Amino acid sequence: MKTKTQTAPASLAMDLQDERLQDRTGLKGQFQAFLDRTRSGDLGVLPVIGGLIVIWAVLQALNPIFLSPANLVNLTMESSAVGIIALGIVSVLLVAQIDLSVGSVSGLAAAVVAVTSVNMGWPVWLVILATVALGAGTGWIYGQIFNRFGVPSFVITLAGLLGFLGLQLYILGAKGSINLPFVSPLVYFAQLAFVPIWLSYVLVAAAAAGLFATDYFHSRARRIAGLSAMSLQNVALRAILLLVVLGVALSYLNQSRGVGWMFILFIALTLILNYLLKRTKWGRSVYAVGGNPEAARRAGINVKAIYTSVFITCSTLAAIGGLLGAARLAAANQGSGTGDVNLNAIAAAVIGGTSLFGGRGSAFAAILGIIVIQSISSGLTLLNLDSSFRFMVTGVVLLLAVTLDSVSRRSRSAHGRA
Repeated sequence: MKTKTQTAPASLAMDLQDERLQDRTGLKGQFQAFLDRTRSGDLGVLPVIGGLIVIWAVLQALNPIFLSPANLVNLTMESSAVGIIALGIVSVLLVAQIDLSVGSVSGLAAAVVAVTSVNMGWPVWLVILATVALGAGTGWIYGQIFNRFGVPSFVITLAGLLGFLGLQLYILGAKGSINLPFVSPLVYFAQLAFVPIWLSYVLVAAAAAGLFATDYFHSRARRIAGLSAMSLQNVALRAILLLVVLGVALSYLNQSRGVGWMFILFIALTLILNYLLKRTKWGRSVYAVGGNPEAARRAGINVKAIYTSVFITCSTLAAIGGLLGAARLAAANQGSGTGDVNLNAIAAAVIGGTSLFGGRGSAFAAILGIIVIQSISSGLTLLNLDSSFRFMVTGVVLLLAVTLDSVSRRSRSAHGRA
């Protein structure tokens, strides 16, 4: 009696023998894979993109100036400083921790920038170096307290929030405010430095070429390893789509002042963090620790070092955000880093799609989230509504984002993907 033996098709890669990893070649296959991910709760950036479209449509209907090139340019410039702070929050949330002191760290950094550059006359490079060192040192201290004494990050950073706020007030002194001169390179960078039109299109072409090269070499490496890989057709299509979308957006913004260098810095930091998270051993370790710290430890990952590194990343980015915030306002005062800076940075990371439960999210969440928050702020300001409405609307959007994250997590668990 002959027994039929079921074998996997020869064309099917080893990792695709799992039914959850079906072969999805071509545009139809990619679309089917997208539908499968969506049905299983892996929504990606789809909710925030959909929410942003709705917010923009409503605000544009209420005020035709909202989507004008001049207002969108202002929106990108206002988003940059807090967006960079939100980048740090993303890294901390990925390991299921929190940093409540980013606002105070940014305010202290602003005070240090003002005192060192105005009162002490330090050169710009030394001011920037001192600011970065301040942020990195703060994050290292947080990491040591967290690892050595097991104090929850919520408590550590809450103490930091209060302590650094007091230190900021002490440094600023009785006067409480220091203005930066408009001839300062920092102020020029944050207010008046815009990318030349020809160079902006070169950067867009470089971005599309970079995406094509990254996807191509990544796909080739997977194919050589016998794993599933994106087809050359899809690699080219992704690059062309990026080129068209960025080209159209840039053409529209160039009708006004164009793109500021400060926003380019925000994009550059996002790309660097995204590369570190997605393509390096450190990034994979961050996701592993966020998913299950004990499993990560048993797999040989230095969990304590990962915690320290994300605290350093978060505080450093907060300090850089504070430097840019001071340069944007051309001043550092007792209100720097206070108010809604803390809340907006944390809300931006969560609204952008970073999970509060750790292990899921990307650096691009900071961009999407802060654009949503800044759009609400800009739109309501154009409607002459005060900040009370902005807080209420932002709170509703934040609650929707967290609820969606919780529902998505349940769906992923039900499909065995969490």
